[in-house]
Amino acid sequence: MPDSARVPAAATDWTTPPRPSAAWSAVADFAITREIDWSRDVGEQLRAGAFEPPPWNEILGPTHVRGGPAGIVLHGGERVAEWGDAARPDMTFSVAKSYLAVLAGIAHGDGLLRDVDEPVAATATDDGYASAQNRAITWAHLLQQTSEWEGTLFDKPDLVDRNRSLDGNNSRKGKHRDLQAPGRFWEYNDVRVNRLSLSLLQLFRRPLPQVLAERVMRPIGASVDWQWHGYRNSTVTVDGRAMTSVPGGSHWGGGLWISARDQARLGLMVLRGGRWGDTQVLSEDWVARMLTPCALKPDYGYLWWLNTARARYPTASERAYAAVGAGGNLILCEPERDLVLVARWCAPEATNELIARAIAACG
Repeated sequence: MPDSARVPAAATDWTTPPRPSAAWSAVADFAITREIDWSRDVGEQLRAGAFEPPPWNEILGPTHVRGGPAGIVLHGGERVAEWGDAARPDMTFSVAKSYLAVLAGIAHGDGLLRDVDEPVAATATDDGYASAQNRAITWAHLLQQTSEWEGTLFDKPDLVDRNRSLDGNNSRKGKHRDLQAPGRFWEYNDVRVNRLSLSLLQLFRRPLPQVLAERVMRPIGASVDWQWHGYRNSTVTVDGRAMTSVPGGSHWGGGLWISARDQARLGLMVLRGGRWGDTQVLSEDWVARMLTPCALKPDYGYLWWLNTARARYPTASERAYAAVGAGGNLILCEPERDLVLVARWCAPEATNELIARAIAACG
């Protein structure tokens, strides 16, 4: 990780287009011609069963018509390439999970999340962890997706994502699987991530978008154009006040809508060990925790994907890590090259080639 005292944050004025070299122009040209084969109408894509068949594909949050391929590359903290409408807020899908990990770090730094190995039931303000299956679930379990939480949240049962595969073979998704004890099984499950989000809301006792804006986005100079949408049925009451709990994805609509430029700022802050200029936004200790491999899933940390054994991104170094969302959404951080690559709506099969071209352009 670069010495944050030595390497400055990126310039805050990104209104002037960069003047890329021929190599960086080639990276942008490649990316913009590799659009994913999704409908531009994201709602249509979801209704068509992008994640599951009826009735579980019912959309609960807003959707919109997305933009085309867009992205940005930072090298040494400087913007060296940009393509498409990099200032357009678009849905990010599971990239939002990594933002929840950042917010968990803010809660930990504030003393609200006292110990990642403490049962979440100790601070929950509802009965979501009261059952025998759930009462031993810790914050670490939720952050690593090993919680095995059982229940229904905002009309979606955890069963809908049981047996979920990330390799495209989801023939068993949504079918019964006997649950194991918390911490004994890794499973990518959006319902459980949404349970984490609600639990963080209960810790902060404030809507998470407000916390993100004040504690993260403003300090890193992000725009005010991003939005984090909940579901039509995700309003909860905390301290007698109605608040919207936001999801860690756009699986059922809603989620984080944000630009490639703002995503790049978030990636650079994490790459700098939680610093932005002279401000320690996120503790360096928490960044290290986020990027520590899960014992059950070595290429996963705290809601960030790792490149352990270069298994996920063979064209990047083993130290690389990423926030990843459906639809070809990516924030890749490559410490070996001091590189942040953000891609929107890029075909997954082109991702490794895009990374390889960006690394090669670093020289």
